[in-house]
Amino acid sequence: MLCIGAHCDDIEIGCGATLVRLAREYPGLRFEWVVFAGDERRQGESRSAADALLGSSPHSVDFLGFRESYLPAHYAQVKDAFEALKSRPVPRIVFTHWLQDRHQDHRVLAELTWNTFRSQLVVEYEIPKFEGDLGQPNFFVPVTPADLDRKVDTLMRCFPSQLGRSWFTGETFRALARIRGIECVAPGGYAEAFHVRKVVV
Repeated sequence: MLCIGAHCDDIEIGCGATLVRLAREYPGLRFEWVVFAGDERRQGESRSAADALLGSSPHSVDFLGFRESYLPAHYAQVKDAFEALKSRPVPRIVFTHWLQDRHQDHRVLAELTWNTFRSQLVVEYEIPKFEGDLGQPNFFVPVTPADLDRKVDTLMRCFPSQLGRSWFTGETFRALARIRGIECVAPGGYAEAFHVRKVVV
């Protein structure tokens, strides 16, 4: 599983509970996280979060050191970073940002994910934020209340740098998971939702 995030909390917010479920149901599955922007403090937060979510599942977290909010200005270097990802083991699934996300960093990474990974299943996650750009996802992963608790507890505990943001609350993350759970009639009441544009069977 290759997970791509612009910032140090994006993967955890967008698909944290899904990763908890996958790690539990598929022991030995390897997770590789690639985070493009974030200072040393936030990198430490993200490493702690990955350990908390994935436990003993094999995983790595790589930080590429770009400046937050300026990824479009470094398009060529970001493209080079994606080209370098091709030298890694080929992922079965790639989690990335939603292609229609209005945050400029998110959008650039989504575009280059599609440009780079043409034979993989690309799953685009959603991030609640000020732009109000939540869409109508078409791919749902039901999660247990315990999976969601682990995600929310990890976000609240591992990212103290974000706790001053008005939207960064457990209530926000639980509310979105509850809405997505309603939409897909999740047995436990909760789900994470994604956009999947192309599926090959």
